Amino acid sequence: MHFIQPDLHTRRAFLRRAGQLAFTGAALPTALNLAAMGEAAALDATDYKALVCVFLNGGNDYANTVIPYDTATYDLYSAVRGGGANRTAGGIALAHAALGPTLLDPTAALPNGRQYALHPSMPGLAGLFNSGAAAVQLNVGPLVAPITRQQYNGSNRALYPLPPKLFSHNDQQSVWQSSQPEGATTGWGGHLGDLALAANSSNRVLTCVSVTGNTVFLSGDQALSYQVSTSGAVKIGAVTGNVYNSPQVRAAIAQLAQQTRTHVLENEYNLVTARAVGAENALSTALAARPANTAPFNAFPTSNNLADQLKMVARLIAARDDLGNRRQVFFVSMGGFDLHDNLVNGQATLMTRLSEALTAFHNATAALGVADKVTTFTASDFGRTLTSNGDGSDHGWGSHHVVVGGGVKGKAFYGKAPPVSVGNSTVDANDQWHVGQGRLLPSTSVDQYAATMATWFGVQGAEMNGILPQLGNFGGVDYPTNLGFMA
Repeated sequence: MHFIQPDLHTRRAFLRRAGQLAFTGAALPTALNLAAMGEAAALDATDYKALVCVFLNGGNDYANTVIPYDTATYDLYSAVRGGGANRTAGGIALAHAALGPTLLDPTAALPNGRQYALHPSMPGLAGLFNSGAAAVQLNVGPLVAPITRQQYNGSNRALYPLPPKLFSHNDQQSVWQSSQPEGATTGWGGHLGDLALAANSSNRVLTCVSVTGNTVFLSGDQALSYQVSTSGAVKIGAVTGNVYNSPQVRAAIAQLAQQTRTHVLENEYNLVTARAVGAENALSTALAARPANTAPFNAFPTSNNLADQLKMVARLIAARDDLGNRRQVFFVSMGGFDLHDNLVNGQATLMTRLSEALTAFHNATAALGVADKVTTFTASDFGRTLTSNGDGSDHGWGSHHVVVGGGVKGKAFYGKAPPVSVGNSTVDANDQWHVGQGRLLPSTSVDQYAATMATWFGVQGAEMNGILPQLGNFGGVDYPTNLGFMA
């Protein structure tokens, strides 16, 4: 069987672009490192849609995020993790009695009486699920192609390839975002942006927007990540700011930095600068006309940087018509999930902030009348081990993730519910979904997860191959290329 591997066309495109703009990245903030944008294959978009990736840096612990609730499965979970109602020293299972308020009530019950609850610190997100505005994708993670536990344990990597550099933070963050290890230059969000450029008539540089710094996820062949802060557009101080308290000096620098030059590299540098200044002016003007709608976010008084990032995304969405945007991809993130210790207390704080931020953001999109046009999804380096290392959990592979939005077929679980096992034949010889220490072998690939949202976004036919080159390795009943969680 031939497995499709990511090709090098995106890298070659990057190198061509870098050869033309070799020094702009060093001279300007990355928020303004905007390459020349040619014509891309276009999404035929007349409405508005946005995808928002919420990346959980460090590898979120799946087993204490989406927690077994039915008695039989909870007892297995508690026995493996230690703790629960009879917490032992070093135990990391959460008490069953605390899970009632976040019990998930799907429209269609899971097989074998399986039930799940969210972390007790996530009542807002549980409410979104139970109201139909959110869904859970079970056991998703990077895969090159379908693989069983026996094939994983075998040695024939030509027949049964694995994602590169499993269990490495930097590499798996990159694989999630680009299907390639650290050093990748384009991501699937950026390739969505490539297709969306033509749909955004006036401000194409705002097609892919990050509120959390540079990210490979939003870099395409033509679309690049435009970076903003939680307070707005990033300025070039010497061009738009107050220079020596002299308007004349500022005007002279602005002219020098943007005027036409005869040297091709100097001229391209100034074109990029002029485009950056124009984008900043347009964005600042639009945001000034769209003050922050703080009401949904004020419901949660705690300091929450993720909520601040999503508040800026909501403002950018509110300004979509002013800016001429019909398709956008956003990236936000929060860190702190590498909890080798202090898992119980540390994750509780993180889950509170995640739930509050996602709930407030969804409510803000509803207030804007675009809840069905905005889909927000979580991603992370990897899941973690089901077993405890003493006070936390170690690097894993598959994980459970949530998708939120009015276009989501919510109040439902998608994918296969894995057994509670450590992947040891003495525990369950028939368990195909664990590869030791309770690391989940994904039963759903990131490519399937991404393709489902890309289809909703408007990607059709062969366009999908340029966005997710490994998707052709999946298909059929067990590995459908559309998982069904989008309307």
